[in-house]
Amino acid sequence: MNHVKQTVIGVDVGSGSVRAGVFDLSGQLLSHATHKITTVRRSGQRVEQSSEQIWQAVCRCIADALDSAGVAPQSVAGIGFDATCSLVVLDKDGAPLPVSAEGCAEHNVIVWMDHRATAQAERINATHHPVLNYVGGKISPEMETPKLLWLKEHRREIFDRAGQFFDLADFLTWRATGDLARSICTVTCKWTWLAHENRWDADYFRTIGLSELADENFARIGQRILAPGTPCASGLTEQAAREMGLPVGTPVAVGLIDAHAGGIGTVGVEEGALSNLAYVFGTSSCTMTSTAEPAFVPGVWGPYYSAMVPGLWLSEGGQSAAGAAIDQLLAFHPAAEEARLLAQAAGQPLPVWLADRVMQRCAQPSEAVALASGLHVVPEFLGNRAPFADPHARAIICGLGMERDLDNLLALYMAGLCGIGYGLRQILDAQRACGVNTRNIAISGGAGQHPLVRQILADACGMPILTTQCSEPVLLGSAILGAVAGNIAPSVTDAMKQFTHVDRYYSPDDAWQALHQRRYDIYKQLQHTAKLIKE
Repeated sequence: MNHVKQTVIGVDVGSGSVRAGVFDLSGQLLSHATHKITTVRRSGQRVEQSSEQIWQAVCRCIADALDSAGVAPQSVAGIGFDATCSLVVLDKDGAPLPVSAEGCAEHNVIVWMDHRATAQAERINATHHPVLNYVGGKISPEMETPKLLWLKEHRREIFDRAGQFFDLADFLTWRATGDLARSICTVTCKWTWLAHENRWDADYFRTIGLSELADENFARIGQRILAPGTPCASGLTEQAAREMGLPVGTPVAVGLIDAHAGGIGTVGVEEGALSNLAYVFGTSSCTMTSTAEPAFVPGVWGPYYSAMVPGLWLSEGGQSAAGAAIDQLLAFHPAAEEARLLAQAAGQPLPVWLADRVMQRCAQPSEAVALASGLHVVPEFLGNRAPFADPHARAIICGLGMERDLDNLLALYMAGLCGIGYGLRQILDAQRACGVNTRNIAISGGAGQHPLVRQILADACGMPILTTQCSEPVLLGSAILGAVAGNIAPSVTDAMKQFTHVDRYYSPDDAWQALHQRRYDIYKQLQHTAKLIKE
């Protein structure tokens, strides 16, 4: 019996959970499933996960999503993966290797937010190697070559025993198909692959102290670099197919970093990627701006060629803590526990519960900025990713009094949300100064779903925020890759047009622009003061 290929699957591995979604061929989400994954935090800003646990969660999510959608496994035309830019370390047999001395082999993933390699990143930056021009002038400890250098210097036995170093998305496609191919997205954005020249720079690796990788012709970090959406090998292996409940050989696409999947799932609407900046607001935040020509913006990663939209250059910014910064900020307040219990009773995350309370107090969402009067927050708890590329930057909270009530917690929440918006505006300003102009901000990510959040961000930036019809645009971005691998669409660009549709616009409210300008000026002054007094 022939089955019509009428669905595609997108899989997203985030910082705290794995999600899978089943989509029809118009981009409608039929079902999705979620499974949590464990994060281990150690001293020295070390953060680790288990690739095996992640893989098992992937398989369970796919099986659960298929069951919930009520579609036949044979209907699946293709699968796409996205994941955080975390480093997976495996031995020559594909088994996990421990990345900390006190850890077990199971904990073989150095998570993207891990900052253990800050000193290594600073030494790399001190070389001023020309490769760094394509990461905004400074490499980040979140990227993979500083982490590899840390492993060599602190876990030499593990570094030497390793058979493969994978970005997490590339690990997933390898585990699914046995194909060692890497994605242009992952290795260009996080490993210093020069996509516009189609090569690794061996001199860079020798200069920074990783000559072994160059001497072995980069066998452990990728010799076949393919565009996202390209089908891997011969599709799902027998083992992976059995674990997922799918047919052997189901097409699997070369994947993406999670934020970039959010970009693919949003920026294709209306005038397309050259007009829309993708803003993924989750645990961290990422901005993805596409340009026809390379744009060199100090402190903004890139320009990366074809790392998100094929044929276009990508500039990538954002902050290492965004939704996580709001969580951290709220946790300090005396009323936080009371609010947490009320939110729990309502079955809501605390930020959503607070946003609903704010909306109840204001006739219009834009008015909510007035609640933050006298309170100012620079939410850089985990440094400044862009436009200053400063991992040592820290948060500033200005204007706290002795209040202990829920009203003051709402005010602090609004000050923090405005601070997130001003950080985004600062990236837009830095890009504009280098000739990169954006018309709209296409938002995705769990922390950016509330209407209050979207309106305040539009007001804080003075730029329209647009949303797409799909409630899970990151999953949709991965599903788009699966559609290309499964020959549902001829290219990623064509699939973006087929699968993405505008939902609504949130335009900045002119009545509140002067207040946001004053608060933005204060935000920048607080940043400047923090730099002056930093020890």
